[in-house]
Amino acid sequence: MSIAGWDALIDGHLARQAVERGLSRHSLESYARDLRDFLDYCRRENLNPREFDARVLTAYLENLAERGLAPASQRRHLSSLRGLAREMVDRGIIASEPAPALKLRTQSRPLPRTLGPRDVVMLLDAIDRSTVRGLRDRAMLEMAYGCGLRVSELVSLKLQQVNVAAGVVIVFGKGAKERMVPIGGAALRALNQYLAHRGEPPDSAPGETKAKTRARRAKPSPYLFLTRLGGPMTRQGFFKALKGWAARDPRLSWVSPHTLRHCFATHLLEGGADLRAVQEMLGHSDISTTQIYTHLSKSHLRRAHRKYHPRATSRTHDPSPEN
Repeated sequence: MSIAGWDALIDGHLARQAVERGLSRHSLESYARDLRDFLDYCRRENLNPREFDARVLTAYLENLAERGLAPASQRRHLSSLRGLAREMVDRGIIASEPAPALKLRTQSRPLPRTLGPRDVVMLLDAIDRSTVRGLRDRAMLEMAYGCGLRVSELVSLKLQQVNVAAGVVIVFGKGAKERMVPIGGAALRALNQYLAHRGEPPDSAPGETKAKTRARRAKPSPYLFLTRLGGPMTRQGFFKALKGWAARDPRLSWVSPHTLRHCFATHLLEGGADLRAVQEMLGHSDISTTQIYTHLSKSHLRRAHRKYHPRATSRTHDPSPEN
C-alpha cells in the first residue's frame, strides 16, 4: 500500500465512524482534523500505512509536543489514531496496534468557571422581551441553564422533542444517545411565551404581522428555535446572541454558552442533588466527567462552614484558661 492509500483509508474510517457510532457533525470534523494532520505528517516523512507502528506513533506525538500542542490536544490526537489503528488491524493492514499501552503525561483539569445564581438571574433579566427575538433568546438561555443542554443539543431541538404539558424535553446527545430532562417552571414560562409568537419575525414586536410571516407559516420549520429567515438557530448565532446580552454587564463579558451548562450542574449539586441524577441529566457516559462539578460545589460548603460554624473564623478566640 502506497502513501496515497492513506486518503482512502481515512475517508473510509470516518464514514464508518459516522454510521457505527452515530457521531455528530462536530465530532466527525474534530476526528477528521486530527487524522488529516497525521496524514500530512506521514506525507512529509514518506510513510505508507503498512509502516504505522509504535516508532511512527511516538515520533508523531513528539512532533505535536514540539509544535506546542497542549497535553489535552495530544491525548485527543492519540485517541483518534488508536481508533484508526484498530480498524487497520482488523483489515490486516498492520499486524498489531501501535503501542497500545502508551500514555501521555497527565495534566490537571482546570475547573470550569461558573456564575452564581444571582448573576444568572441578572443575565436573564438583561434580555429585552419586547421583541420576538428577545423572547426566543430568553427561552434559549432558560433551557440551556434549566436543562443543562449542550449548545449543539439546544440549537438542534425540534418541536416534537419538547412536551410542554409533561414538562420534559427529549435530548439527543453525543453518539445519538437519548435522554429525558425535566424542564423547570421558569424555562417553561419562557418557552410558552416564545411559542406563542414563534411564527412571527424575530425582530418584530410580539403580535406584529408581516407578509413574510405568512410565507414562513406556509412552510413551517420543525425546529424549535428559529432565525429571522425561518431556519434553525446555529451554534454561532446563539453564541453571538448570548455575548450581546452579556455585554451589558462587564462582569459577565466572559460568559460562553457552555457556562450555562456548568451552572446547571454546579447549582444542582450545591442544592443537594444526587450526583448520579446530575450525570443522567447531563448525558455523561462516565460519572468521572460529572465529578468535576463536585469540586466546584465544595466551595459552597466551605462558605457555609465559614459562615455558620462557631470556630471557623479568626474572630473566634479561645476563652482565658481557668486558674
